[in-house]
Amino acid sequence: MADLLLGQVLSYDADPFAEGIAAARHESAGAVLVEGGRIAAVGPADRLRAAHPQARVTDYGKALISAGFVDAHAHYPQTAIIASWGKRLIDWLNLYTFPEEMRFADPAYAQAVAERYLGLVTAHGTTSACSYCTIHPESVDAIFGAAATRDMRLWAGKTCMDRNAPEGLRDTAQTGHDQSAALLAKWHGRGRAAYVITPRFSPTSTPEQLAAMGALWAANPDCLMQTHLSEQTDEVAWVQALFPQARDYLDTYEAHGLLGKGGLYGHSIWLTDREKARLAEVDASLVHCPTSNTFIGSGLFDMDGLKRAGLRVGLATDTGGGSSFSMLRTMAAAYEVAQLRGRALHPAELWWLATQGSARSLHADHLIGNIAPGMEADLVVVDLASTPAIAQAVTRAADIWQAIFPTIMMGDDRAIRATWINGKPVAA
Repeated sequence: MADLLLGQVLSYDADPFAEGIAAARHESAGAVLVEGGRIAAVGPADRLRAAHPQARVTDYGKALISAGFVDAHAHYPQTAIIASWGKRLIDWLNLYTFPEEMRFADPAYAQAVAERYLGLVTAHGTTSACSYCTIHPESVDAIFGAAATRDMRLWAGKTCMDRNAPEGLRDTAQTGHDQSAALLAKWHGRGRAAYVITPRFSPTSTPEQLAAMGALWAANPDCLMQTHLSEQTDEVAWVQALFPQARDYLDTYEAHGLLGKGGLYGHSIWLTDREKARLAEVDASLVHCPTSNTFIGSGLFDMDGLKRAGLRVGLATDTGGGSSFSMLRTMAAAYEVAQLRGRALHPAELWWLATQGSARSLHADHLIGNIAPGMEADLVVVDLASTPAIAQAVTRAADIWQAIFPTIMMGDDRAIRATWINGKPVAA
């Protein structure tokens, strides 16, 4: 049976960074018809109710029906260490991240954290994520298995490291390649799973391992590749010391076959002009992680400049360096970071980043991240008056954007009325 969801409906015809707020489409009394896991129709509620009288109706009143949030960069194994105090990137890895990731050699522990992570993010309205795992194949099996039981579209990969990490968290160039290849063959394209080739970042991979990952990507060009780039200034200096022959940080990837259209480069704050030009030339994706960047003092992402340069940009929580599982909080942080750079991002731009923009960064905007006929029915229903503070602000709103903005800035999981994944509501 088809489901007809009623409420305010928000969708996009284009990128609002390029086309302005006219790129967004708002139906104040709208409906979304869901059938067979897909969006079958969208439009005015009266028209769709008349056209589909047999559909099962769920009336969400004045709540906002949107594409589900898409988190383009996360570390699900860091779920338990989220909001740990202090430290910059390298200290954070050594003090918190690496000790926790060593626990994922235990399949039961990996499974428990994977289930907890997906439960947390879906409660916050996130319907798809792209996650790093650990070096352990068990960690990859755990997250893909947990996602499969939820029919959730998920990207993930074994994190490869063969230096500058503790004993027990290092593989080799050969084992990193071979285990990644086996996991790719096992999971990529199985249901809604997509494997991502995942060298953590240049400081934790030898040139030999980077080359092995580049060879694996060249052999599997339909896969994405994810890594980190220019997150902190001391990290950039470390890379220069480790790769003295490289022109810049990006060159450590480019020289080993790890720069391309399917590349996802997390953070990308301290980019040189050459790096920006090359990333734009190959149509790479950058992923903005604002709560992480402020939490561990990394810097201010240049959203305005990079979008004007034509780059694909996604938005992400960066769990657990990021301090929230919520894409609402992530949008708020992106707004605050942009303000510090002199640009007030419009609510239409922020919402696009968390949905269609992130989907586009993952080369999946034809599948998820928007409400349009034929798209997969991953949806979030947002209460725009979820708390007294938000509700009183909404009473002053003159348009939909003024009504949405208080939820962006102050909303949390209480704002999520419902999450639909692959055409089915997620059990609370």
